[in-house]
Amino acid sequence: MGARFAFTGGREGWVRVLLTGVGVGLGVALLLLTTALPSAMQARSDREYARMDMTFGSSEPPKGDNTVVVANVDTEFRGSDIRGRQLEPEGLRAPLPPGVHTFPGPGEMVASPALKKLLAAGDSALLRERLPYRITDTIDEPGLIGSAELAFYAGGEDLAAYVGGPNVVRIKTFHAQKAPSEELDPVLLLLVLTVFVVLLMPVGVFIAAAVRFGGERRDRRLAALRLVGADSRMTRRIAAGEALSGAVLGLLFGTGFFLIGRQIAGSVEVFGFSVFPSYLNPTPALAVLIAVAVPAAAVAVTLLALRGVVIEPLGVVRTARPARRRLWWRLLLPLGGLGLLAPMIGKGTENGEFNEYMVTGGVVLLLVGVTALLPWVVEAVVTRLNSGPVSWQLAVRRLQLSSGTAARMVNGIAVAVAGAIALQMLFSGVQSDYTKSTDQDLSRAQMQVSVPAGVSVADARRKLAGTRGVRSAVTLSDGTLGASRKEPETSVGLTVGDCAALREVATLPSCREGDVFAVHDVDYDIATAKLAEPGSKLVIDPSYESSPGAEVPWTVPRGIKKADPRKDPTGWERGGLLITTKALPAAAAPTVRGEVYLGLDTAVPDVGEFVRNTAAEISPLANPMAYTASERSERYDSIRTGLFVGAAGVLALIGASLLVSQLEQLRERKRLLSALVAFGTRRRTLSLSVLWQTAIPVALGLLLAAAVGLTLGTVLLKMTNTAVTVDWTSVLAMTGIGAAVVLAVTALSVPPLLRLMRPDGLRTE
Repeated sequence: MGARFAFTGGREGWVRVLLTGVGVGLGVALLLLTTALPSAMQARSDREYARMDMTFGSSEPPKGDNTVVVANVDTEFRGSDIRGRQLEPEGLRAPLPPGVHTFPGPGEMVASPALKKLLAAGDSALLRERLPYRITDTIDEPGLIGSAELAFYAGGEDLAAYVGGPNVVRIKTFHAQKAPSEELDPVLLLLVLTVFVVLLMPVGVFIAAAVRFGGERRDRRLAALRLVGADSRMTRRIAAGEALSGAVLGLLFGTGFFLIGRQIAGSVEVFGFSVFPSYLNPTPALAVLIAVAVPAAAVAVTLLALRGVVIEPLGVVRTARPARRRLWWRLLLPLGGLGLLAPMIGKGTENGEFNEYMVTGGVVLLLVGVTALLPWVVEAVVTRLNSGPVSWQLAVRRLQLSSGTAARMVNGIAVAVAGAIALQMLFSGVQSDYTKSTDQDLSRAQMQVSVPAGVSVADARRKLAGTRGVRSAVTLSDGTLGASRKEPETSVGLTVGDCAALREVATLPSCREGDVFAVHDVDYDIATAKLAEPGSKLVIDPSYESSPGAEVPWTVPRGIKKADPRKDPTGWERGGLLITTKALPAAAAPTVRGEVYLGLDTAVPDVGEFVRNTAAEISPLANPMAYTASERSERYDSIRTGLFVGAAGVLALIGASLLVSQLEQLRERKRLLSALVAFGTRRRTLSLSVLWQTAIPVALGLLLAAAVGLTLGTVLLKMTNTAVTVDWTSVLAMTGIGAAVVLAVTALSVPPLLRLMRPDGLRTE
């Protein structure tokens, strides 16, 4: 009978079950997407290792018919990373990277679809200049980690000469062995657990609210059944059947929404994260759990809501004011959550692990406490609201009669905002632990270009100095000095440059071309004092077992001077010997590796792109690097990115579900609105009353969410043994985003509201 009420109860019945199915389906789709995220992350990781051109802990193979030389030519364009490789096969059996059918020749490249599209864009002239290759093919899906990844493979020439140097390797296979995984430290594990709970809780709340769409009319119908002879068990079974029908339809809709969203996900990029549709495969066990849990939860929520209907059928039929809500049991939920979290206060990276179950349970209870407290708060406040304009009185009277419905609509927003505030506090509090200074001095240089062997450092400096937006260019070359020709027991660093360049890395007493300096008193440097004796016989670029050297003999001059150390623009304090350019033997010139430090005019648009283009012109193997004041842990960044991606999905669900809920509320009050219009109530007054009915619960929900979010954030920070600080700007931003979503939904519901304000709404069957 319950299923017949849902599907054969006329237009009223199927509209109600359709709205329920859509609401539940949106939640199910997001749950399925969440269960697919672990497999998507694993698929991205597997693709990355399948195409990796380095091996962990293994030696480089000799040249053969089955080897290929790979050069790393990564670049960047306007903040977007571009993965680039040059390939030079050394035989007919040379391995191809995944997703590539044939090796590109010199002047050719195989590009990813996203890079091909970017190169064709009208504002990408600088990138086309940097990558002047002819695109012969596109990289297939197996060679990319995401649909929006920017990547290319270009043909290389004479790369074998650079093997053993930085960024150039010889390999026999592209499939690299995975590096040993590291366990998450306790704080990062706490972040992951909290992120998952905070993102999934609003979904569960919305599903519970969607199951009760049309609840007022259903309650009246069931109360009428009680009056004509149905006992309480029969009424519960009918209600369970109706709820089960809507939930099962929601599962079907959710599966459809997920499959549609799965295809859409393959064409978008969120916070630099993109996937292929094939990645998003829900874990079978979790998918089965969703299929069982959603209908079971629908029945449980419905039966819980029927307590008043079963006991007082006449009260429901007459729409009398319901009994006052009790507060005591609602407070037990957040207090229980605090009780679970309290024993873990003071722990963290150094003070022990967090209990995963207690963390999850504590956060869930605190957030569920929001949904339990909000109906009581709304009821307690609206009973004290009276005088005001007509629109205000209409809204307040409606809320006084059915505050629970309004609270259910806002519960999801309140839970999402409370969780977002707590997470923002936690991320802000622990950010300093996962952010470290690079020690790079951005006042002296903003970029650095590594010049590969065989390229004139002087020519590279001249070209870079002439690049648009470059104000200064300082060149330093680095090498090694040893006490013997092969496998020296002691060795020191060698730095070559003109006097102005050497002053960037040491405090010199005086300097002119031909001078040599020894830098003492640098941490961990004990060899300089021993090797820098005048007349000592040393070797520039001695050979080692891992790499051959030029082994150029050199004698320490009698006039060597002592210099004091000074940090270079990268923050490195060098020891060893400093040699002016003319003091370096001609035979040793190819043994040192050049670095050009650039001061930029940051007011010039795209100055970094101009530098990268010049570096690519000097040599594709020249490696430009932009300086930053600090850098964050990759794991911390990936968790933060996951939060942003998940939050975007939850916000989309919040908006869609709220809109469906608002439309369902308006549909339920169609006859009332039409009656009010029929005897002269202005449409403007009714529209404002609908706005007030949304605004009052939202304001109360956001205040409660802010209080719970600040409490949870404080406890989480104390758990990580971090000082409690509140970023009020972020708190206001989180509440503002929640309010903006509600205002947008209210604006979208105005057109259907105006259509409902017609006299024909008084018709009945």
